[in-house]
Amino acid sequence: MPTKVYSIDYAYTIDGEEIELSPLKIKYMRQFMDVFPSVQSAKNDDESVDRLSECVRIAMKQYKEDLSKSIETVQDNFDIANIYKIIEIAAGIKMNQQEEEKDDKPVDPEDTWEHLDLVKLETEVFLLGIWKNFDELESSISMPELITILSTRRDLDYDEKKFMAAIQGIDLDEQSGNTEAKGQQEWENLKARVASKGATDDANDILALQGTNAQQKGFGIGMGIDYEVVK
Repeated sequence: MPTKVYSIDYAYTIDGEEIELSPLKIKYMRQFMDVFPSVQSAKNDDESVDRLSECVRIAMKQYKEDLSKSIETVQDNFDIANIYKIIEIAAGIKMNQQEEEKDDKPVDPEDTWEHLDLVKLETEVFLLGIWKNFDELESSISMPELITILSTRRDLDYDEKKFMAAIQGIDLDEQSGNTEAKGQQEWENLKARVASKGATDDANDILALQGTNAQQKGFGIGMGIDYEVVK
């Protein structure tokens, strides 16, 4: 069965208009991730919905530009279920319609989208010579596409090195190991830093399983699991 880089889904306006959804191109993902971390520090539900609506407004620049005029336009056209759906497909962040438990600890500015070394990842892909500049690259591909291109490029490079090493009687797998795509791991670690408010940058750490990450996994801190810092 053919594999997919990403899936297409649909959201619906209050009037029943169908909007096709796919992961945001990097150009819009940058703008989206400038706003999304602030959702966790919202003081009340209205402020949280406004910030989520701003994320959706940014996404509409890609999906349907006439719905990107203001957060009021977003709120007039989408119910909360479809706002969550758009955020889930646009950025891979699964939202739960149940009210999230919030605390007063602000998100550290270091634990934002900028913490990911995206320029390094883009530079590696840019060397393929397909795009004339970085703006064209960011307008053309999404994060899943970037990671897939990187992973395939690295696999091909590794296979070539492995073949040349085998000619010389060297088992490259045994000496260096063939690790999973580093770009995907960096993205997962970034989400862990945001979810844990800087407490961990390891996606496998229990501290990363809170808030939306916990809801996405179905368990975690605030969902029946607590923790204590032992010094």
